[in-house]
Amino acid sequence: MVIDDDVSMRDSCCQVLDRDGYRTETAEDGDNGLQKVREIKPDLVLVDLKMPGMGGMELLEKIAEIDSNIVSIVITGYATIESAVEAMKRNAYDFIPKPFTPDQLRIIVGRGLEKRRLALESARLRQEKETMRENFITLVSHQLRSPLISIQQYFNVILEGFAFEDKWAGQQKELIEQVTKRIDGLLKLIDDWLDMSRIEAGKLINSFGPVALGPILSETIELLKPLAEAKKVTLETDFCDGLPGAQGDGEGLKQVFTNLISNAIQYNRQGGTVTINTKEDGEHLIVEMSDTGTGISQENLHFIFDEFFRVKTKETRDITGSGLGLPIAKKIIGAHNGSIKVTSELGKGTIFSIFLPKAEQ
Repeated sequence: MVIDDDVSMRDSCCQVLDRDGYRTETAEDGDNGLQKVREIKPDLVLVDLKMPGMGGMELLEKIAEIDSNIVSIVITGYATIESAVEAMKRNAYDFIPKPFTPDQLRIIVGRGLEKRRLALESARLRQEKETMRENFITLVSHQLRSPLISIQQYFNVILEGFAFEDKWAGQQKELIEQVTKRIDGLLKLIDDWLDMSRIEAGKLINSFGPVALGPILSETIELLKPLAEAKKVTLETDFCDGLPGAQGDGEGLKQVFTNLISNAIQYNRQGGTVTINTKEDGEHLIVEMSDTGTGISQENLHFIFDEFFRVKTKETRDITGSGLGLPIAKKIIGAHNGSIKVTSELGKGTIFSIFLPKAEQ
């Protein structure tokens, strides 16, 4: 925001300060001021109580009707307790009496803009909460209900005795395997949901300290070898020799690596490759996981870290998941003061890069 040092607002007017941080607009009366507010939806408005045409009190009411989060600061040479109370009832944020200095104006405008920022942040958090509520409804109605219906149908076949008829001979084991698969998926979904709750409560990361990345990655890769073999995907590694430790929580990082490497395997093509490498870059350690899989379109790339979002294509429609693995990974890395970057090309593969701070010496 730019405020001219010569501005003292001694003349009756309405000055509109825009959210872009630089633009200011001045109106000679309340009607013109209201029109500018409608046009540019500013962050902050300086309102003189004594103006030609529409008075300041009426203007305050109309600004609040347009957007109650717009910060209105009253300027007047006739400040009284009564007028202050009346202005506050009409959504005024503060008063500044005439005459005033540019520094006084900057201070009160700065406080007003900070209030505006906090109000917008609060609105954003409320929207996120509402989105999570809607997502939870989707979760219950689809991701929990659908597997349970399938399990119920499998058990009905068994309970009705159909599974023991001649035409079902040899398929009893397959029925039980399908039930087990559905139950495993539900348990994974519940575990992911609990992890999200723990992260939000700040309880997932137990302790920070020097962590050697190589052993954690090797352990994770060994754990996921059966999944890679079933998918006919080759796991390759290229670990940097003498890599210093990262500052972090070993179990939390193991969960991140598990989520990302298992995704790289599941979304890969048969006979494909997943490569995991580590390197050092200034104050950070980098773990890269690249695959030769289906890739992610640029349109979907913006949403992959959103909770419950899953890329749905003909190649991925049979892959089960909660849509929480990547959001969990991002939150854990964020708790480590690190970051995740992703690049992808549709049909050619994806690279996830994790940046972690080095361990404190």
